[in-house]
Amino acid sequence: MSLSSNEIANLSRISTLKMIHASKAAHLGSSLSVIDILSVLFGKVAKVLPTDSDSLASDQVLVSKGHAAAGTYAVLSHSGFFSSSLLDDYCKDGAALGGHVTYGKVPGIAFSTGSLGHGLPLGIGLALARIRASSEAFVYVVMSDGECDEGTTWESALIANQFKLGNLVALIDRNRQQSFGDTEETIALDPFDEKWRAFGWNVFEVDGHDHVQISDALMKAKENNDSKPTVVICNTTKGKGVSFMENEVVWHYRPPNDEQFNLALAELEALK
Repeated sequence: MSLSSNEIANLSRISTLKMIHASKAAHLGSSLSVIDILSVLFGKVAKVLPTDSDSLASDQVLVSKGHAAAGTYAVLSHSGFFSSSLLDDYCKDGAALGGHVTYGKVPGIAFSTGSLGHGLPLGIGLALARIRASSEAFVYVVMSDGECDEGTTWESALIANQFKLGNLVALIDRNRQQSFGDTEETIALDPFDEKWRAFGWNVFEVDGHDHVQISDALMKAKENNDSKPTVVICNTTKGKGVSFMENEVVWHYRPPNDEQFNLALAELEALK
């Protein structure tokens, strides 16, 4: 029996915590903030063909926020793309699941990412190819707000509007934190929604942990008949689900010790 997107998200948070604790890896806070977005996409909205995800008839999901690899792999596994047993080898030498999102190892991964700012340019090419093939499939690009510091993002935003890519949807994990601090202290993005509108995009702003709001925005994007690309700004909390990690930038890099792991696991288990 398939799981609901909320069930996928709850299980994925637990799996992500276990993966990062076992591997002593980074980006736990980043994964926890984006898991609800990915769960709605892979578990409910995007029609990705796990056995032929490169087909132009298939929707495509690009996780440009490639540092959130653990969360991405967890969601794919609990969405039925591959066995959850693979999660146990996350970040081990020679394992299929590397520390950044990696193409060619498991189904559902469209492109190797982690060098930020490259997902939207690739998404333009994939969306344009689908239009030229008369495909009704959509391309979804999941981005971080921090990578909107990159010039390639805004160049791509211009191009997407120029080519009238109504089948392109960007979802931005707007947790307002990046490596060492607040996004607005690093390079201010606000007024964020107005910037995207000025570049010719349809804009929706949602609670990035509310599955109904995310799903409704994506459904409206699919009903889009004005040939504009769409951006969904998903307001999220970094470290979502673990009280002592929420909005604490240190969890961008720090893995939990045993005591912190047990406290976090208890909180996440209570959400199930």
